[in-house]
This record gives sequence, structure tokens and C-alpha cells, in this order.
Amino acid sequence: MAELTKIIYSDLSYKMTGVFFTIHNELGRFCNEKQYADYAENHFKKLGIKYEREKILTASFDNELKGRNKVDFVVEDKIVLEMKTKRVLGREEYYQMRRYLKAADKKLGIIVNFRDKYLRPKRILNSSSDE
Repeated sequence: MAELTKIIYSDLSYKMTGVFFTIHNELGRFCNEKQYADYAENHFKKLGIKYEREKILTASFDNELKGRNKVDFVVEDKIVLEMKTKRVLGREEYYQMRRYLKAADKKLGIIVNFRDKYLRPKRILNSSSDE
């Protein structure tokens, strides 16, 4: 039973969540995605968190054009991070993250929408990952 309640990458995801709240408090709700990503990158560097920004993943299907699966960040080679600035997140963002997790063979993805008045990072799990 303990295995079912275990939070995947809890320490790293808590650090990342702290960065998200700092960004949201300091920049507010109405910047663009690149500005939030720049700010996150600065905080990751300060905290010694390793990351790859705008990482291109493998294709989702045969003959897909290179670069179609590009994620905002892969953090510590464990967590796929997508930053959004939308009024409302829909199913398409969830399915996009699922596709990214499968292509990257990662266990955890986080979607954070900085447009929200109250920040609520979404954790998406990939149960088919061997990671």
C-alpha cells in the first residue's frame, strides 16, 4: 500500500513548485511563456537544478517532421515541464503532455499555467514508462 501513495520525485518537484510560485509572485499573471521560461531558467541555475531547455524529443510516428515534439524543459533528466499562459487549460494540453512523456520515456510531467490567478501545477504520470 505504501508504494501506491509514494510521490514520484517529491524533492525535485517540490523545489520546482517553489520556483513556480516565486515566478508567479514576482512576474504576475500576464507575461509570455518565454519570459516565464527565462525566469525559471535563472532560478534553476541558482538552485543547481540541471535542465535542458526546448529539448526536441523523438518523433511520435513515422515520417513526422523533426522538431515537432519540443518540450519547454526536461529537468534533471526526470521531469518534463511545460509552461503555459492560457486563460484555461483543456484536454489538449493534457494529451500533449502524455505524448511528450511517451516520446521521452519519462515517468512524470508537470504543466504549469501562469495565467491562473492561483497557481495549480498539474502532475501527469506516465504509467508505461520503464524509468
